[in-house]
Amino acid sequence: MDTTVTIGSVMLDAPVMMASGTAGYGIEMAPFVNLASLGAVVTKSLAPFEWAGNPAPRIHPTTQGMINAVGLQGPGIEHWLVNVLPPLVDTGATVVCSIWGRSLADYQVAAEMLADAPPEVVAVEVNLSCPNLEGRGAIFAHDIELSAAVMAATAGCNRPRWAKLSANTDRIIEVAAAVHDAGAEAVTCVNTLLGLAYDPDSLATTLGVGGGGYSGRAIHPVAVRAVHDVHAALPDLPIIGVGGVASGWDAVEMFLAGASAVQVGTASFANPRAAANVQCELVNWAAERGIARVADLSALV
Repeated sequence: MDTTVTIGSVMLDAPVMMASGTAGYGIEMAPFVNLASLGAVVTKSLAPFEWAGNPAPRIHPTTQGMINAVGLQGPGIEHWLVNVLPPLVDTGATVVCSIWGRSLADYQVAAEMLADAPPEVVAVEVNLSCPNLEGRGAIFAHDIELSAAVMAATAGCNRPRWAKLSANTDRIIEVAAAVHDAGAEAVTCVNTLLGLAYDPDSLATTLGVGGGGYSGRAIHPVAVRAVHDVHAALPDLPIIGVGGVASGWDAVEMFLAGASAVQVGTASFANPRAAANVQCELVNWAAERGIARVADLSALV
């Protein structure tokens, strides 16, 4: 079985990645899974500065997933480069660094700080779509022109860029086209959905800031639809499918919809081996049907 997949100019040895924000910075998962066997580890989103995130409580389980308002807490890119990345590289992992900012200038600085990162950092995923920093108005991916401006501002990272998009907008196709024109080699579809939950005893919202980002198996059909629609409109734009992927079949669906690779996110909270398990199931599904290359899955429909 040929498990390699190509995302723009990036070739990965395997089709499944750990999604940003769901596996720490990668090294935390090393005791549970051989990180070198995965396509890549996508780091928790990093800013060019340390960021405390939102007040607790920040995570709440739901029937088919979770809602979170962590608020992009992180130590900053400099700390990550010096203290976190080296042991992650030592595991043999392929790394994709996710970045975020509060402004165009923040994104530009974040990208430039990665210009001299080691070659194991094969791409930068530009998080345009986190819904829990400052509410709806903070989602860059809802604004076509602003999303394109962010992508243009991040060219200084000197490596391929993927734009992480939101399904909370009916303009995802237009945003995808704009970020591609602005330099994104691929798009990641999708981030969490806007959600809200209440506590039955206190009647207060379950999260400290009110609403947050909803993720897990229940959003999978939404994510598959986003991948399908973007691919149908922009067939030459590589797509990484993410959202509710918890089994090999979930991953196959992403490929059938037009994805070139997949990411596993919330499932890792319940089982830190989830990404490896999904990859194994995906490869076995293809092998049982005589498919010689995982990349050929996207051509089945």
